[in-house]
Amino acid sequence: MKAIVNGINMAWDDCGSGPVVCLIHGFPLNRRMWRTQINALAASGYRVITPDLRGFGESDVTDGPYSMDLFADDLAALLDHLGIKSAVFGGMSMGGYVLLNILERYPETAAAACFIVTRSGADDEAGRERRRSLATDVMEFGPKVVADLFAKMLFAEGTAESKPELALEIMGWMEGNDPRGLAGALLAMAGRKDYTALLGGFHLPCLVIGAQQDKAVSGEQIQILAAALPDHKLCIIPEAGHLVNLEQPGAFSNCLLEFLGGLSLKSINRPAPA
Repeated sequence: MKAIVNGINMAWDDCGSGPVVCLIHGFPLNRRMWRTQINALAASGYRVITPDLRGFGESDVTDGPYSMDLFADDLAALLDHLGIKSAVFGGMSMGGYVLLNILERYPETAAAACFIVTRSGADDEAGRERRRSLATDVMEFGPKVVADLFAKMLFAEGTAESKPELALEIMGWMEGNDPRGLAGALLAMAGRKDYTALLGGFHLPCLVIGAQQDKAVSGEQIQILAAALPDHKLCIIPEAGHLVNLEQPGAFSNCLLEFLGGLSLKSINRPAPA
């Protein structure tokens, strides 16, 4: 589906009916990363919204500047466009940074939160400089510089060799990005705030999912995030890296469904549009 949302032509998938779950993809990916979860959640009685963030997938690419505020504004506008008052939000990696912004600035829209291989802290100065440098490189040399770098970080050891078709598909997603979207998101991540001290104020049910072989987000960072949330469940999935939901889709979906099944979501039951 596509519509003009917050001034851009935004793309999303809308599947199933029931309580709404909105899944936010990571960098440098798109909404197709959620295909297995769409099927599992819709079959279990949930309505699943999976948007392409501004600058990614089939959504419009703008020149910037991008920010976590802007990504969150886009998603709040999308829910308003769809007539959805609240949802369970799940954010993977960069999507988790967007989710933190939503919880701060649009708390009324979130019935629960799922933090997926993400962290609450901001980059240190060295990390910010790496993102700024990569943003410059991608504008000069194209998306392959990002794809080559992230291909080394996304999977657990051996996954690319054991699942070559998946690895090739994801490389295609990354190489297909517009440099402006990649650079904009990199600078947005470099400029994001540190939410660690604010986590104690997020009084809603939260799920934190980590991956045992994640090369991008450490176990320590996952533990810091989980420990500071007042109401959380923690799930560490073995034999998986940063792309945990695609490497171990069964275990991931089971973890997510178990969490959702323990929530009282009658207040966010919204039928899918006819």
